[in-house]
Amino acid sequence: MSTVRRAAVVLVAVSALALTACGPSDDDAAGGGPTASPSKAASPTKTATPSKPAKPVASPSKSSAGGGSSSDPDYDVFPCSTYDLKFTATLAEPTTSSYLLKITNKSTKACRALGHPSVTFGDLDGQATRRGTAPAIEKAIRLEPGKSAYAGLMGGADDGKGKTVNSIAMTMDTESDLSQTPLKAATPKLYVSPGKNSVTAWMDNAEDALSL
Repeated sequence: MSTVRRAAVVLVAVSALALTACGPSDDDAAGGGPTASPSKAASPTKTATPSKPAKPVASPSKSSAGGGSSSDPDYDVFPCSTYDLKFTATLAEPTTSSYLLKITNKSTKACRALGHPSVTFGDLDGQATRRGTAPAIEKAIRLEPGKSAYAGLMGGADDGKGKTVNSIAMTMDTESDLSQTPLKAATPKLYVSPGKNSVTAWMDNAEDALSL
Protein backbone atom coordinates (compact mmCIF):
# COMPACT_ATOMS: atom_id res chain seq x y z
CA MET A 1 0.00 0.00 0.00
CA SER A 2 1.39 3.42 -0.90
CA THR A 3 2.27 5.96 1.70
CA VAL A 4 -0.52 8.32 0.60
CA ARG A 5 -3.24 5.68 0.80
CA ARG A 6 -2.03 4.50 4.21
CA ALA A 7 -2.23 8.06 5.51
CA ALA A 8 -5.81 8.40 4.24
CA VAL A 9 -6.90 5.21 5.99
CA VAL A 10 -5.39 6.41 9.27
CA LEU A 11 -7.14 9.78 8.93
CA VAL A 12 -10.55 8.10 8.41
CA ALA A 13 -10.01 5.89 11.46
CA VAL A 14 -9.02 8.82 13.65
CA SER A 15 -12.07 10.82 12.51
CA ALA A 16 -14.44 7.95 13.31
CA LEU A 17 -12.92 7.53 16.75
CA ALA A 18 -13.31 11.25 17.45
CA LEU A 19 -16.99 11.20 16.47
CA THR A 20 -17.61 8.20 18.73
CA ALA A 21 -15.97 9.91 21.68
CA CYS A 22 -18.03 13.13 21.24
CA GLY A 23 -21.44 11.42 20.81
CA PRO A 24 -23.88 10.86 23.68
CA SER A 25 -23.45 7.76 25.76
CA ASP A 26 -26.19 5.19 26.12
CA ASP A 27 -27.04 6.59 29.54
CA ASP A 28 -27.30 10.13 28.17
CA ALA A 29 -29.55 8.99 25.34
CA ALA A 30 -31.84 7.34 27.86
CA GLY A 31 -32.16 10.54 29.86
CA GLY A 32 -29.84 9.58 32.69
CA GLY A 33 -27.16 12.10 31.85
CA PRO A 34 -26.84 15.65 33.14
CA THR A 35 -29.15 18.25 31.64
CA ALA A 36 -27.54 21.21 30.05
CA SER A 37 -28.15 24.46 31.89
CA PRO A 38 -30.35 26.80 29.84
CA SER A 39 -28.79 30.02 28.71
CA LYS A 40 -31.68 31.99 30.28
CA ALA A 41 -33.39 31.35 33.63
CA ALA A 42 -36.70 29.58 33.13
CA SER A 43 -39.80 31.59 34.02
CA PRO A 44 -41.24 30.52 37.40
CA THR A 45 -44.34 28.35 37.25
CA LYS A 46 -47.49 30.42 37.84
CA THR A 47 -49.32 29.28 40.98
CA ALA A 48 -53.11 29.07 40.74
CA THR A 49 -54.85 31.73 42.86
CA PRO A 50 -57.07 30.08 45.54
CA SER A 51 -60.79 30.88 45.45
CA LYS A 52 -62.14 33.32 48.03
CA PRO A 53 -63.56 31.72 51.20
CA ALA A 54 -67.30 31.86 51.75
CA LYS A 55 -68.53 34.83 53.75
CA PRO A 56 -69.06 34.00 57.43
CA VAL A 57 -72.60 33.86 58.70
CA ALA A 58 -73.52 36.99 60.60
CA SER A 59 -73.43 36.54 64.34
CA PRO A 60 -76.89 36.54 65.95
CA SER A 61 -77.83 39.56 67.99
CA LYS A 62 -77.61 39.19 71.73
CA SER A 63 -80.72 38.66 73.74
CA SER A 64 -81.89 41.81 75.46
CA ALA A 65 -83.10 39.90 78.50
CA GLY A 66 -81.66 36.44 78.94
CA GLY A 67 -78.28 36.56 77.19
CA GLY A 68 -79.28 33.62 75.02
CA SER A 69 -78.35 32.84 71.44
CA SER A 70 -80.16 31.90 68.26
CA SER A 71 -79.87 28.24 69.28
CA ASP A 72 -82.13 29.02 72.25
CA PRO A 73 -85.77 29.08 71.15
CA ASP A 74 -86.60 31.65 73.86
CA TYR A 75 -83.76 34.11 73.29
CA ASP A 76 -85.91 36.61 71.36
CA VAL A 77 -89.19 36.13 73.30
CA PHE A 78 -90.00 39.42 75.03
CA PRO A 79 -92.45 40.09 77.87
CA CYS A 80 -96.07 40.58 76.80
CA SER A 81 -97.33 44.15 76.83
CA THR A 82 -100.91 45.34 76.46
CA TYR A 83 -100.22 45.97 72.75
CA ASP A 84 -99.87 42.21 72.25
CA LEU A 85 -103.03 41.16 74.06
CA LYS A 86 -106.81 40.96 74.23
CA PHE A 87 -108.26 41.18 77.74
CA THR A 88 -111.53 40.00 79.29
CA ALA A 89 -112.93 39.66 82.81
CA THR A 90 -115.66 37.11 83.65
CA LEU A 91 -117.61 36.92 86.92
CA ALA A 92 -116.55 33.65 88.56
CA GLU A 93 -118.07 33.85 92.04
CA PRO A 94 -121.02 36.22 92.64
CA THR A 95 -121.00 35.96 96.42
CA THR A 96 -117.42 37.17 96.68
CA SER A 97 -117.54 39.31 93.53
CA SER A 98 -114.50 37.45 92.15
CA TYR A 99 -113.51 37.61 88.48
CA LEU A 100 -111.46 35.46 86.15
CA LEU A 101 -109.06 37.61 84.12
CA LYS A 102 -107.98 36.30 80.75
CA ILE A 103 -105.37 37.53 78.29
CA THR A 104 -104.92 36.18 74.75
CA ASN A 105 -101.91 36.80 72.54
CA LYS A 106 -103.25 38.56 69.43
CA SER A 107 -99.81 39.20 67.89
CA THR A 108 -97.89 37.03 65.43
CA LYS A 109 -95.02 36.26 67.84
CA ALA A 110 -94.72 34.48 71.17
CA CYS A 111 -94.36 36.58 74.33
CA ARG A 112 -94.04 35.87 78.05
CA ALA A 113 -96.72 36.74 80.63
CA LEU A 114 -94.59 37.95 83.54
CA GLY A 115 -95.56 38.24 87.18
CA HIS A 116 -98.93 39.61 88.28
CA PRO A 117 -101.28 41.88 86.34
CA SER A 118 -101.56 45.45 87.62
CA VAL A 119 -105.30 46.00 88.16
CA THR A 120 -106.98 49.32 88.93
CA PHE A 121 -110.68 49.87 89.69
CA GLY A 122 -112.62 52.39 87.62
CA ASP A 123 -111.97 55.90 88.88
CA LEU A 124 -110.82 54.75 92.33
CA ASP A 125 -107.27 55.29 93.54
CA GLY A 126 -105.01 52.36 94.23
CA GLN A 127 -104.85 48.86 92.75
CA ALA A 128 -105.31 45.22 93.69
CA THR A 129 -102.64 43.73 95.91
CA ARG A 130 -100.61 40.77 94.65
CA ARG A 131 -101.55 37.34 95.92
CA GLY A 132 -99.13 34.42 95.82
CA THR A 133 -95.65 34.20 94.27
CA ALA A 134 -95.02 34.59 90.56
CA PRO A 135 -92.56 32.27 88.77
CA ALA A 136 -89.13 33.56 87.81
CA ILE A 137 -88.81 35.31 84.45
CA GLU A 138 -87.28 32.29 82.73
CA LYS A 139 -90.20 30.15 83.90
CA ALA A 140 -92.96 32.63 83.11
CA ILE A 141 -95.76 31.43 80.83
CA ARG A 142 -94.83 31.54 77.14
CA LEU A 143 -97.85 32.63 75.12
CA GLU A 144 -97.80 31.52 71.51
CA PRO A 145 -100.05 33.48 69.13
CA GLY A 146 -103.70 32.74 69.99
CA LYS A 147 -102.89 31.19 73.40
CA SER A 148 -104.20 32.48 76.73
CA ALA A 149 -103.20 32.93 80.38
CA TYR A 150 -105.39 33.54 83.44
CA ALA A 151 -105.40 35.34 86.78
CA GLY A 152 -107.92 35.40 89.61
CA LEU A 153 -109.17 38.76 90.90
CA MET A 154 -110.67 38.53 94.37
CA GLY A 155 -113.58 40.86 95.09
CA GLY A 156 -115.27 41.20 98.41
CA ALA A 157 -118.64 41.28 100.21
CA ASP A 158 -120.25 44.66 100.72
CA ASP A 159 -119.07 45.76 104.15
CA GLY A 160 -120.13 49.36 103.83
CA LYS A 161 -116.50 50.53 103.60
CA GLY A 162 -115.97 50.28 99.87
CA LYS A 163 -117.55 51.12 96.55
CA THR A 164 -118.97 49.32 93.54
CA VAL A 165 -117.28 49.77 90.14
CA ASN A 166 -118.37 48.59 86.74
CA SER A 167 -114.97 48.32 85.05
CA ILE A 168 -111.32 47.62 85.70
CA ALA A 169 -108.10 48.42 83.81
CA MET A 170 -105.05 46.20 83.49
CA THR A 171 -101.41 46.60 82.47
CA MET A 172 -98.67 43.98 82.25
CA ASP A 173 -95.39 43.55 84.06
CA THR A 174 -92.71 44.05 81.38
CA GLU A 175 -89.65 44.47 83.63
CA SER A 176 -89.07 47.82 81.92
CA ASP A 177 -90.37 51.37 81.67
CA LEU A 178 -92.26 50.56 78.48
CA SER A 179 -95.34 52.76 78.26
CA GLN A 180 -98.56 50.75 77.90
CA THR A 181 -102.14 51.62 77.14
CA PRO A 182 -104.27 50.00 79.89
CA LEU A 183 -106.75 47.38 78.70
CA LYS A 184 -110.25 47.76 80.12
CA ALA A 185 -112.89 45.16 80.89
CA ALA A 186 -116.45 45.38 82.19
CA THR A 187 -116.97 44.16 85.79
CA PRO A 188 -120.62 44.80 86.69
CA LYS A 189 -121.12 45.45 90.42
CA LEU A 190 -117.55 44.59 91.41
CA TYR A 191 -117.26 45.59 95.04
CA VAL A 192 -113.97 47.20 95.97
CA SER A 193 -113.13 47.27 99.66
CA PRO A 194 -109.79 48.49 101.07
CA GLY A 195 -107.36 45.63 101.65
CA LYS A 196 -109.70 42.91 100.33
CA ASN A 197 -109.10 42.98 96.58
CA SER A 198 -106.15 40.91 95.40
CA VAL A 199 -104.97 39.26 92.19
CA THR A 200 -102.93 36.14 91.44
CA ALA A 201 -99.98 35.81 89.08
CA TRP A 202 -100.66 34.69 85.51
CA MET A 203 -101.32 30.96 85.20
CA ASP A 204 -101.81 28.61 82.28
CA ASN A 205 -105.28 27.42 83.37
CA ALA A 206 -108.39 29.02 84.84
CA GLU A 207 -108.87 26.47 87.64
CA ASP A 208 -105.53 27.27 89.28
CA ALA A 209 -106.10 31.00 88.89
CA LEU A 210 -109.39 30.81 90.81
CA SER A 211 -108.29 28.35 93.49
CA LEU A 212 -105.24 30.18 94.81
